[in-house]
Amino acid sequence: MSEHEKLNYVEFPSKKLTETKAFFEQAFGWSFTDYGPEYTAFSNQGLDGGFFKADMSSSTENGAALLVFYSNDLEGTQEKVTRAGGEIAKPIFSFPGGRRFHFTEPCGNEFAVWSDLEVQ
Repeated sequence: MSEHEKLNYVEFPSKKLTETKAFFEQAFGWSFTDYGPEYTAFSNQGLDGGFFKADMSSSTENGAALLVFYSNDLEGTQEKVTRAGGEIAKPIFSFPGGRRFHFTEPCGNEFAVWSDLEVQ
């Protein structure tokens, strides 16, 4: 079953944990538990996980897996992403079964958001 804006454990790199945390707190309402200065974890997002300090980012251009959020309001979620400092990598487009967009958070990790609902 699809859940609105939820991801179950995955880990991502982050050049600046503070910026990554701030983005996800603002855009999606996430909360974090810090485990020292180089790791922070999130839970209850459909997929638990964390971010570790590293000088790299996760991008499909480099062959990384793409984690995709679900949204009941694709345009509204896209607006929240940009307001929080995310950059739209691929604007909303249609595909068989729905519509989606791709974005990067401030430290460059790429994610996508999809919906099976029509434009509201």
